[in-house]
Amino acid sequence: MISDQARQYGARPVCVALGVAIFGILAMLVVDHGPWAHPHVQTAQLATHYQTTGEAARAAGASVAPTKPRDAVEPDPSLPRQVEPPNPKP
Repeated sequence: MISDQARQYGARPVCVALGVAIFGILAMLVVDHGPWAHPHVQTAQLATHYQTTGEAARAAGASVAPTKPRDAVEPDPSLPRQVEPPNPKP
């Protein structure tokens, strides 16, 4: 048998949880599907104005420089060395 106190307070947490869940779902729908969430459409002329990233960077005032080549032989990384196993095989 369920006591009167359990019957009285048993529905309240369920109602609160249901209310929070419904509020969360509605909030996600508003944020994801609101009028501000639509992609901005660009014309074909504006979208293909710059052919490469370098062209776009130069137009914005940035300088594009190639990276330095790597050395032929790189030093070993300073990682911790592997310890010997506690029970070596005989």
